[in-house]
Amino acid sequence: MFSAASAAQRNARFWPGDRIMIGVGDARAAWLAQHILPLEPNLRAWLARRHVAGLDVDDIVQEAYARLASVGCVEGVRNPRAYLMQTAQSIIYTHLRRSQVVSIRTVEDDELSCFESEEPSPECTICDRDELHRIHQILAGFPPQVATVFTLRRIDGLSQRETAQRLNVSESTVEKHMAKGLRLFMCRCPLIPGHFLTG
Repeated sequence: MFSAASAAQRNARFWPGDRIMIGVGDARAAWLAQHILPLEPNLRAWLARRHVAGLDVDDIVQEAYARLASVGCVEGVRNPRAYLMQTAQSIIYTHLRRSQVVSIRTVEDDELSCFESEEPSPECTICDRDELHRIHQILAGFPPQVATVFTLRRIDGLSQRETAQRLNVSESTVEKHMAKGLRLFMCRCPLIPGHFLTG
């Protein structure tokens, strides 16, 4: 995915503001696995009833995991379900606030847009290649089926249903592999030199 990789990476399901689990320790990964992963179906059902234009359920779920992985301390969380739902709601509110912001320079930007190149800058291309290489290093240590599901869902941007159809497996199998992939990704990300950020 190098010349086509930068395009695929930009289409990946990583939010512009994501903090990709830098320094997530075993204790935090275990807390997420024990308290948050079992709540994901409830969260997805709750989000499915709240359609937000320009915001996908997968994006909200992933950003919620990123926020929970990067929060300073979880010992004070008495009700993980309420905390997860509040985090998702905060993500929705942030998205809605950002979508209402209108630039003062809209006219000038529109006038100049005809001169802009649609090609990514050389710096952006190199950063995309480096980031993709780091992701592939992490995925190389995954069990093959988990790596395939993780790649289809998070890099290629397929839905859970599309992934299940492509691999000819059940959606619950895809969900199980994604949960394992997320745990492995959070655990192994700190082991890759030069941690990467998306956005």
